[in-house]
Amino acid sequence: MTPSDEQSVPPDAPLPGGDGSAEKGSVQVSRPGRTIDERFESRIEMRVPDRHNPSLQQVMEWVNTNDELYACWISSNVTAIERLGMSDHGPVHVKIVMNLAVRLLRLLMDGGVTPTLTSAYGLPKEDAEVVVALAALFHDLGMSIHRTDHESYSLFLASDLLRDVLPSVYDARTASVLRSEILHAIIGHRSGGTPLTLEAGVVRIADALDMAKGRSRIPFEAGSVGIHSLSAQAVDQVHLGPGEEKPVRITIELANSAGIFQLDQLFRNKLKGSGLEPYVELEAFLEGETERRLFREYQL
Repeated sequence: MTPSDEQSVPPDAPLPGGDGSAEKGSVQVSRPGRTIDERFESRIEMRVPDRHNPSLQQVMEWVNTNDELYACWISSNVTAIERLGMSDHGPVHVKIVMNLAVRLLRLLMDGGVTPTLTSAYGLPKEDAEVVVALAALFHDLGMSIHRTDHESYSLFLASDLLRDVLPSVYDARTASVLRSEILHAIIGHRSGGTPLTLEAGVVRIADALDMAKGRSRIPFEAGSVGIHSLSAQAVDQVHLGPGEEKPVRITIELANSAGIFQLDQLFRNKLKGSGLEPYVELEAFLEGETERRLFREYQL
C-alpha cells in the first residue's frame, strides 16, 4: 500500500507532511527581544477533528482561550530555540503531536483495540480521545522551566490546568480519573518511560513521529548541523493509515539516507516498551533516484 492509498487525514489536522505545516517548517520562531504581547500576535489556534465528540470540542474551546497555557508554550520555545538551539517545543509541535495522537488512537480503536480508559473504568472511547489530546498538548510544558527533567516539571504545570478545564466538562469523580490518566501519559513520554496504558503509549509514539524536516528548520538554518537536525531534515513526510496486517501503518518518506537515524535510533527506542508494538507496522522509503544533499561542509 502506498501513501496515496491510505485514509487521508482531515485537512485541519496538521500532521508532518499532512496539510504542509510541518513540511514547510512552520515552527513558531521565538525571536529574541520580542515582548509578550508581540509573541501572542502570531497565536496559533489548536484544532483537531472532533468526530462529534462534544467533550473534546469543549476542551478545545477552553484550550484556545486560555492565555496561561499559551504563555507556557511560548516560554517552552524560548527555552528550546532561543536558549538551547533545539528544535520546536512550542505550539506548532504540540498541535502536530495532538493530531497525530488522536489520529493514532482512532486507527487503533477502528482496528478493534480497546482504550485502557474503557477497559479499566468503563468510560467511552470519546473520553480516551480527550486524554490523549490534552496529554499531547501538555507534555512539554516543563520546557518552560528547564530542559532537564522537563517531563516531571510538566506534571505540576499540567495538574493546575487540568483542575481548571476538566471540572467544566466532567463530574468530580470522572475529572479526577482523567487527570491521573493524562498525567500518566505525560510522564510516560520521557526517555526510558514506561507507559502502562494504551493512551500513554499513543502519546509517546505521537511525540516521536513529529520528525519531519520542518521541526528542525530553525536550528538547522542557524548552523546546528548534528545528526539530530540532519536526520530530521532528511524526513520529508510522515503518513498514518490503517495497516495491512496490523491496525496502524506508518509510512515515512525520506529524501536522504540520514533519515534512518530518526527511525532506527529515536523512533525504535520510543516504540520499544510503549505497548503499541503489536499494533504498528512501519516502512520507510527514499523518494527519487538521487538523494538530496543536506550540507556542504562539516567542521569541529
